Amino acid sequence: MVLYTSPFPNSFLSVLHSFSWGLIFPCYWLADRLVGSFVPTTYEKRQRADDPCYFHALCIIITTPIYLALLVASLPFALVGFLLWSPLQSARRPYIYSRLKDKSHANGATLLTEWKAAGTGKSFCFGSANVCLLPDSLARFNNVFNTQARAKEIGRRIRNGASRPQIKIYIDSPTNTSISAASFSSLASPQAGDNRTVSAGIKRTTSMEYKGDNCGSNNGEESREDKGGSGEPHEGEENTCIVRINGEENGHMSDAETDAANGQARASGPAEPPLEGDAEISKTPNHKQKEGDSGSLDSCSASRESLVKVRVGDGTVDQSTVNNKLLYKASIMKKTSVRKKKHTDETFDHEISAFFPANLDFLCLQEVFDKRAAEKLKEQLHHYFEYIVYDVGVYSCHGCCSFKFVNSGLLFASRYPVMDAAYHCYPNGRGMDSLASKGALFLKVQVGSTPQDQRIVGYISCTHLQAIAGDTTVRCEQLDMLQDWLSEFRKSTSSSSTANPEELVAFDVLCGDLNFDNCSSEDKLEQQHSLFTHYKDPCRAGPGEDKPWAIGTLLDPEGLYDEEVCTPDNLQKVLESEEGRKGYLVYPTSKNHSSSQKGRKASLKGNGRRIDYMLYTEEGLYLEWKVEVEEFSFITQLAGLTDHLPVAMRLMVSTGEDDP
Repeated sequence: MVLYTSPFPNSFLSVLHSFSWGLIFPCYWLADRLVGSFVPTTYEKRQRADDPCYFHALCIIITTPIYLALLVASLPFALVGFLLWSPLQSARRPYIYSRLKDKSHANGATLLTEWKAAGTGKSFCFGSANVCLLPDSLARFNNVFNTQARAKEIGRRIRNGASRPQIKIYIDSPTNTSISAASFSSLASPQAGDNRTVSAGIKRTTSMEYKGDNCGSNNGEESREDKGGSGEPHEGEENTCIVRINGEENGHMSDAETDAANGQARASGPAEPPLEGDAEISKTPNHKQKEGDSGSLDSCSASRESLVKVRVGDGTVDQSTVNNKLLYKASIMKKTSVRKKKHTDETFDHEISAFFPANLDFLCLQEVFDKRAAEKLKEQLHHYFEYIVYDVGVYSCHGCCSFKFVNSGLLFASRYPVMDAAYHCYPNGRGMDSLASKGALFLKVQVGSTPQDQRIVGYISCTHLQAIAGDTTVRCEQLDMLQDWLSEFRKSTSSSSTANPEELVAFDVLCGDLNFDNCSSEDKLEQQHSLFTHYKDPCRAGPGEDKPWAIGTLLDPEGLYDEEVCTPDNLQKVLESEEGRKGYLVYPTSKNHSSSQKGRKASLKGNGRRIDYMLYTEEGLYLEWKVEVEEFSFITQLAGLTDHLPVAMRLMVSTGEDDP
């Protein structure tokens, strides 16, 4: 299948489309600004309350007539542009495939050589987020604004979080819960390629030096040599540091040692200059860095909860008393969470994290509707992801029953090469949703090859269902169509037979904003849909019941700019408490309580509305392989930038030969 690298089959149509959109854009921009000036966010309302001179009201009085006059003047040009633009959409392709042009940072082909499925398994990390990048006037109805600046900051945070080193700390002694000051000093300031033993019982198996953009996908020679020698990490854990601590029994860290560790960590890591293109400082509240805000990893401090989690024997310990000033260069990938202590029967790790997972392999985004914002987001993501599929969907009346003003809002980014892609539009959208070409994006990626030159592939699907409350029937119909399209895509892209397989399927993952939760009584039909018999939900105990550690992913828009939750670290701390979740998450609807979120103390079902899903299946995979969830995360790194919590899942593909 040919991947489309441009929206039109020839340059003439592309030029004609650019010309027609150039005639439409002034009218579109003026209308967006005009409507947006009358839809303030809670942040703007607070600012205006402190304005004794009513300066903003005066600006609206002055600018509104100007906007109206210019809007009227631009209408004839917009009409001509629309008459050209609309028929061109019949020739438009359903997506744009972008590959990083800078060969010095391109390493997708290198990744394919890392896993040969010969004796070892490999882990893959998937992320999904609804980023609410609508035109600014529409985004304000969700209490977010400045779409263009948010798009750039979202991209920065994602790629900085994903490209940080992955560090795992294990304490061998079940009675020792300490990490010495010397240990943290070594952890904070290693020398690149230095693999010697740095203190008693601590072994650094790869460099932890943060190398800036794309470091998560570039592996040094030292790293590869160490992995081959140790035999402990699985393949695919590139840029990973494993620290083993053999402590004495009853060991502990004194206050003096803790202070020494903090001082050494601060002294050992001078702040790096900002990355290229990141010197611009936005005036929106979403981008203000406060003490302890590690959201974009550009501050010299990070919360101890975000940086230090350890595994002790069969139990878990939160090393929360140690070193809350570690450099972001040595951010530690948490292996457990605070809430994990209460649910030790779970077979995989789960957490609320202030960072996107290190070594994130695949990213699926929803509501990337604004085309200019999509370009800015793509530019930032290309610092880490080599392959991106964006501007997915159809416009005008082409391909769907009703007129479509915006695309599907889906975007996919990958470190591994994309082999095939397909998009389908849901034809049954209603209300405001019918104006967007919501649908499903299906992708096939290559993640390795066997010694016999058989391709190892994976399937990833991303979707966004009907949003309007009460449209249960519509969503169930869309889930039916989604299952049919999944089956068709697998059949149409498979190039192997059972007798002579040319490809081995390692995983099949489905993610997206499904706009229903697993606890609301109004969503019973969706909860019992047959999709969940074929795909597994790691957060789901059964229809109508989530696992105790799972939390909602839909934030209460009214509280987005509260100081308690406006930074990743603060939001993480709030969501780790039940009272905090009641104040800032949207809960399943019920007739027994009001819809107001603020200050509600009544007993509520579940831990919030979880409408963003990460599903996987074992059906249709290579029979001799086993797929297991290794880790599941709810992520707060986009605090203040969107009204959804991103989610991430790490899958371990075991070949059956690497088990002890």
